[in-house]
Order: sequence, then C-alpha cells, then structure tokens
Amino acid sequence: MSDAYETIMHRRSIRRFQTKQIGENELQQILEAGLYAPSAGGRQGVMFAVCQDREVNERLGRIKRANAHPKMATATAYVSKEQPSIADDPSIKNAFYDAPTVITLFGLKDFLFTKEDCAMAAENMMLAADALGIGSCYIGAGWQAFADPYGQEILRKWQIRGDYYAVAQLVLGYPADSKEPTPKPRKEGRVLCV
Repeated sequence: MSDAYETIMHRRSIRRFQTKQIGENELQQILEAGLYAPSAGGRQGVMFAVCQDREVNERLGRIKRANAHPKMATATAYVSKEQPSIADDPSIKNAFYDAPTVITLFGLKDFLFTKEDCAMAAENMMLAADALGIGSCYIGAGWQAFADPYGQEILRKWQIRGDYYAVAQLVLGYPADSKEPTPKPRKEGRVLCV
C-alpha cells in the first residue's frame, strides 16, 4: 500500500519531454495497467491505439491544437506556470507537447460510461508510468485530433471501428526537466463528513 500511496502523492502532469523513446518493457507495463482498470459492468470496452511515430504524433497534435480553442489562461486562472498547457501559452502548437509516445483511448459511442471507463484506464496508466519514472499528461477531447481529412485517414489506417470514438490521449515520455513540478497546495474544505 505504501508504494501505491507514494505514487499517487508523487504523480504530476508532465508537458516537457526528452526526445528519447520509452522502452518496450515499460510501455507494456503501462498498457497492462490500463487493461486492468475498472470498467462499468466489467465490459473492458476501451481500446488503446499506441503511436510512437513522431511525424504522425506531431501532425495529430497540431490538428488537435488547431481544433481545441481552449479558454485561455489569465493572470489568476491558469493550468501551470511551470509547465504551460496549450491554454496557458498560445505559442504551443502541438497539443501532445512533443511527447514521443501518444496513446489514444477509444470508447464505444453509444455506451453510457465510455468517458468514465477511459478516464479510469488513463489514471491507471499515469500511475504506472510515474512508478516507472515516465512522465505523462492526460489530454481530453481526443476526437479533436482526428477532425480533418488526415485524422480520418489515420483512423482508417489504424482500423478504428465506426462505433468507437477518440475520448482522450495520454502522452508519455521521459521528463525533460530533472526538477519535478511543484505540487499545488491542497485546497481545504473539500471533504465533508456528513
């Protein structure tokens, strides 16, 4: 329990990566953690498309950035000053932050708990990645990366079924900075004992 608890306390989103690709053994452990995530009714409906092709990831990341239209940060409302997100810095053109590995989580379009199942799998994989010394960041609204003819071509190439859609991406890689992101203080008053 203590190792799992320490990993939960330690994990932070990483948006700056080394160009070095993660190892195959580490990738398989991360994927296994996703496969063992809880899912509604035990359906195990999440599909994981792993892309380690830098050119494809760069292009899909740019498409996602162009289609994201995030509400931009202000001086008092922002995602991260240490590792800016696309909402914090309009000069960031790749929504995947140049991560060497991008896993797109696909779920059934008509299933009631698709988003939740994908989020659970992503959380398991982020915790596994952190335990292995690999940085990660959850990128929501996954379908935006496929919202042009190139994205549609990639879906066909990957043989993604028409009844599935991209819920999110999980970007993975070795952190570029040796210094860990500073954890934000926990806000008080969020636990109600009723």
